Amino acid sequence: MSDKAKPDWIAVDWGTSNLRAWAMSASGTILAEAASDKGMSSLTRDQFEPALMEIAGEWVSGPTTIISCGMVGSRQGWVEAPYATTPCPALPEGMVRAQTTNPDLQVHVIPGIKQTNPADVMRGEETQIAGFLARNKNWDGVICLPGTHTKWVQVSADEVVSFQTFMTGELFDIIPSQTVLRHSVATTGWDDKAFQTALADAMARPEKLAARLFSLRAESLLNDLDPASARARLSGLLIGAELAAAKPYWLGQQIAVIGAGSLAKTYVDALATQHAPATQVQACAITVAGLTAAYHRLKG
Repeated sequence: MSDKAKPDWIAVDWGTSNLRAWAMSASGTILAEAASDKGMSSLTRDQFEPALMEIAGEWVSGPTTIISCGMVGSRQGWVEAPYATTPCPALPEGMVRAQTTNPDLQVHVIPGIKQTNPADVMRGEETQIAGFLARNKNWDGVICLPGTHTKWVQVSADEVVSFQTFMTGELFDIIPSQTVLRHSVATTGWDDKAFQTALADAMARPEKLAARLFSLRAESLLNDLDPASARARLSGLLIGAELAAAKPYWLGQQIAVIGAGSLAKTYVDALATQHAPATQVQACAITVAGLTAAYHRLKG
C-alpha cells in the first residue's frame, strides 16, 4: 500500500507491464508515490479500478481527479482513448473519462497519437513529450524515447509533426533468447569497444545487418567470441541500424533523449559518435510533468 497523503489529484502512468501512481499537489509537487506489477496486459477491464485502488486507495478521501496515460487508454485498457492524428499538439485534446464503481473517482485518460502515412502509433510517449515541452518552452527539434519500441519524434511549435517507431529493444530481448544466437550471446556483461565497433559497422553498412548478426554465432564457434562481447556487439548492430534509418530525423537537429539510466545514455553516446550532441532527460520526472500539464488543462 502507498504512503498516506492528501493529494489534490493523482497522476497515473499505466503501461503494459507496470502501474505507477503519484499523489500530487495542485502545483505539481509529488507528495507520495506507489507502484505495482499490475500492468494492462494482466488485467481485464473490470480489474483496472481495483488495481488502482490497491496502491492509491488511501489517497482517495472524497471526489478525486485522476489523470492517466499509457496503455490504460488502449483498446484492451480501462477505456479506449482514440488517437489524435499528426500533426497535433503534443498533449492531444479529448481526454476520455473511464467508468468507475466508486463515485469519488474521476479518471481521465490521455489519448495517444497516430500517424496515418507511414502508419505508426504511440501511447504514453505523448505525455513525456508534453512534459518535456512544458519544461522547455519554444523548443524545436527531435526527441528520442528509447525502450522496447523506440520512438523518434519531430517536434515543432509544440506539435508532434511526425514520428517513427523502431522495435530495436524488443529485438535485443528476443534475438538472444529465441534464435541461434542464444548459444553465443550473454544475458549480462558488456564490452564498450565491441559496442562501438559494431555501431560504426552498422552505421556504415546497415544493409548487412542480418549477415553480421549471424557472424556473432560463427565467431563464437570458430574464435571463442566472448559472450559479453557478443552481447555488446548485438546492441551496437541493432542501434547502429536504427540510427542509420532514423538519420533524416536527427541529422542537424537539436536532440533530446528521454529515458532512464543506461539505455538512454547508450543512445546519447551513440549519437555523439556521429557528432550529434543530445541532452538526456529523466523519464519519470518528465512523465509527471506531462500529466501535470494535462491536469492544469482540465482544470482550466
